[in-house]
Amino acid sequence: MATASFGNPLVEQRDLLSGKASVLLDSKVITVSGEDRLKWLHVLLSQNIVNLKSGESCEALLLNPQGHIEAALHIVDDGETASLIVDATVAEHTLAHLTKMKLRTKVEIVLHDELQVFASFGAPIEGASLVWHDPWPGVYPGGYRYATTTGEPWDYFESVTNSSPLLDAGLVALEALRVAAFRPGMEEVDEKTLPHELDWLATGVHLSKGCYRGQESVAKVHNLGHPPRRLVLLHLDGSGHLLPEPGAKVFSGETEVGRITSAGTHYEAGAIALAVIKRNVAEDAPLEVEGNISASQQVIVPQSAGKVVTVPRNKLMMGRR
Repeated sequence: MATASFGNPLVEQRDLLSGKASVLLDSKVITVSGEDRLKWLHVLLSQNIVNLKSGESCEALLLNPQGHIEAALHIVDDGETASLIVDATVAEHTLAHLTKMKLRTKVEIVLHDELQVFASFGAPIEGASLVWHDPWPGVYPGGYRYATTTGEPWDYFESVTNSSPLLDAGLVALEALRVAAFRPGMEEVDEKTLPHELDWLATGVHLSKGCYRGQESVAKVHNLGHPPRRLVLLHLDGSGHLLPEPGAKVFSGETEVGRITSAGTHYEAGAIALAVIKRNVAEDAPLEVEGNISASQQVIVPQSAGKVVTVPRNKLMMGRR
């Protein structure tokens, strides 16, 4: 069972980054086997999977027809089976959707409750049967990054294995490192979340692949519009002792403008949080988190995100006739 902390999250963070420790995750593994597996997943998901090479890692998103995120999938194929590592909170939903879409496709889908997934930095767990190497903070082929800066280093692995020989670290330590790296997760997702809002086009979406559920919305926002919200890193007033809970409201003056999605105390940066706020909030505006916690923004997704295609004025006028 995953553990929040083993006593000192700040020490655990250093041990993780130095490769001395690992974290047991609340993740599940779904395997998809059969000759059609990659072509089939390619059609269902946001990533270019059809040409995935054996042992190569990629990330894909399961979207609804409106382009909202339903699940993030960490995918590795071994030449015979594609393994999908998914957050436990969305594993059953992902399994149900894949099963519903199987139809006559020659694939076999299995959820493996017995498998354990460990997180580590710098290298995978020795002897693991399956290893996923996170493409973040790079830009996966076909992706697009809105952020002009990256967060703290994030050389992150997930290993499927029965046990880890490394020191134990908890989820609290990992969460603080993830926040500092600007790395979005399912913690940032609600029923209306678009990939653009979290800068997830960088690793989770291939913008020039064929059709998949939600593609039209993804392309429209990226090319012609702006995402309605944006992800920011908040540096929190450290005078208090408690971090805001996920879901805590974020205010600009008296106006509610967003919510906290993840928070942690980083061993160097102190109290920090990820928040999703309205796009029109000024990038230099001071903010306040529910509980009278002052916060300053560090921009991840800028206000200008999206609208990468410029439509000539004469074409706009023609469209109005």
